[in-house]
Amino acid sequence: MTTHSDGVTDGRGDAAVDVRPVAGHIGAEITGVDLAGDLDDAVIAGIRAAVLRRKVVFFRGQRLDHAAHVALARRFGEPVVLPRRGTASPPDFPEIETTADRLELGGRFGMDHDEWLRRRRHTLLRGWHCDHGARVDPPAATILRAETVPPYGGDTTWSNLAAAYAGLSAPVREFADRLRAEHRLGVGYQPRPGDDAYVRHLLDHQTASEHPLARVHPETGERVLFVNGYYVEQITGLSRPESAAVLEMLLEQATRPEYTVRFRWEPGSVAFWDNRATIHLAPGDTAHLDHPRIMHRVMLAGDVPVGVDGRPSRPLTGTAPGRW
Repeated sequence: MTTHSDGVTDGRGDAAVDVRPVAGHIGAEITGVDLAGDLDDAVIAGIRAAVLRRKVVFFRGQRLDHAAHVALARRFGEPVVLPRRGTASPPDFPEIETTADRLELGGRFGMDHDEWLRRRRHTLLRGWHCDHGARVDPPAATILRAETVPPYGGDTTWSNLAAAYAGLSAPVREFADRLRAEHRLGVGYQPRPGDDAYVRHLLDHQTASEHPLARVHPETGERVLFVNGYYVEQITGLSRPESAAVLEMLLEQATRPEYTVRFRWEPGSVAFWDNRATIHLAPGDTAHLDHPRIMHRVMLAGDVPVGVDGRPSRPLTGTAPGRW
């Protein structure tokens, strides 16, 4: 068996980090790095380069606590402070959101977690998303660490949107370059019969932006197919039937298996991904297992996307750059 290493050098010819790709278009495992330690600038630069090239990188056996998690994130950017979190998130670390908070969301609106997921993921493509894509400035990156995971199940899958764009035929790429789409919180949610508390919540807390369907990555210059199943509402200027057909085609392209990587979590695992060039699918196979899954994430502040034509995204409602 041959192992392929993609070490990132520090400019002197020595490998600053050992980067081992784990799938053809996306994903790599980085070994020999203690993320809780005092990392030198060459290692930070090597990790950053690996994230930009491989889109998501994985570390195993890490011993990060909340303080070390936030300190690590600050080496790569400015952590986002969310205005609202659930009771599972650590109160003394406002930069950290504990994903177990998600289990509380359905209950706030009169639903158990199974119904909550079912109404939000009623098609195969609905769950695919980038973090906070309805904002005018979605986060640049996310660092997610596992504290407790089930003995099986609970995998996360990511897809490389730069590879998906490059894989389109030239005429479709040119078509996508000219298009913009509305990204809106709550898109695709199937309401409950009668009064629905979540629908009322959405109407009172609308968040929506118009983004280019093909954005230019601000660091790599790559063109990225900026589409997802969770937030995208409508392609601007197209009729509803035209928009639905085009979006389905582009989402199927974005989530083709050859552009994806799937990660099996262990306690102490860390995933660090470029939120500008990926979408991901959180697991939906653990609710019935009766095993806890406790994950903690820190997101890094992002920029306003810019299209191929140089036009930036624009806020529609409930969002402004840098204001969370």
